[in-house]
Amino acid sequence: MPWDPAQYLGFGSERLRPALDLLARVPLEAPGLVVDLGCGPGQVTRILQARWPAAQVLGVDGSPEMLARAAAEVPGLAWQQADLAHWRPEAPVDLLYANASLHWLEDHATLFPRLLAFLRPGGCLAVQMPRNHDRPSHQAAFAVAKESPWRDRLEPLLRRQPVAEPEAYRDWLAPSAATLDIWETDYLHRLEGPDPVVAWTRGSLLVPLLEALEPGEREAFLAAYRNRLRKAYPVDASGRTPFRFRRLFIVAQAQTRVSG
Repeated sequence: MPWDPAQYLGFGSERLRPALDLLARVPLEAPGLVVDLGCGPGQVTRILQARWPAAQVLGVDGSPEMLARAAAEVPGLAWQQADLAHWRPEAPVDLLYANASLHWLEDHATLFPRLLAFLRPGGCLAVQMPRNHDRPSHQAAFAVAKESPWRDRLEPLLRRQPVAEPEAYRDWLAPSAATLDIWETDYLHRLEGPDPVVAWTRGSLLVPLLEALEPGEREAFLAAYRNRLRKAYPVDASGRTPFRFRRLFIVAQAQTRVSG
C-alpha cells in the first residue's frame, strides 16, 4: 500500500512527541548499531543519529515513498527497504527502535521475542505503538467500512485490535529480558484546521482502506466517516479540535550473558 509522507507529516509535532518520550527512556549510553525499524520519512532516524553521532544508524521501512523522502531529507544515513515482518539484521543490534510501526504486523506473541533475540547482550528494544482502536477515530472507520457498499473489500482489511493489552507484552518479553518497562500515555492533542482527525487518520489508519477503493468510492467513504467524526470530535471554544490518543510504550533490555 502506498504511503504519503506529506500526509503523515501533517501533524509532525504531535507524532514526534511520543517518539521523543520513548527515546528519553532508552538507557544506553553509546550503542554501536542503532536500527530504526519502520523509519518512515526519517525524521526520528535523524534524531537517533544526533543523539549517538558515533553510532552506525540504519533506517528500515517497507515503503519506497517514505524511504525516498528520508534519503532526500536526511542524506548520509543508511536506508534499507524491507518487509518488517521478515526483516533480520546482518549483525546483532545494540538498539532496535520501533516508533509507530509494529502495530501493522501480526502475531506479536512471536514477533516481540524474536526482535529481542536480535539484540546484543545488554542491548535494548524500544517500541511505541498506538493503542487507540477502541476510540471513535478508529471505531467510526470500522463502522463505515462495515455498512458501506464495499464491505466485502474493506472488512478483510480491518484490524480491530492489532495491539494487545500491556500485560501480554510483559508475558511475552519477561522470560528473555533483563529489565522491562511498559507504560501507556494518553495524549490530548488540540488539532487545528477543518476535520483534522480525518486528516490525521488519512496518514495512517485509512491508508489500506482508501487504497482498496476507486476514487469516487473514496470520496463517499470519507464523507460518511467525516460526518461521524464531527459528532465525536467537536471543535472547542478556541477553534481547535481536542483529540485524545492512547499509546503503548515498551523498553526491554536484553540479558547480559555471563562467560565461563
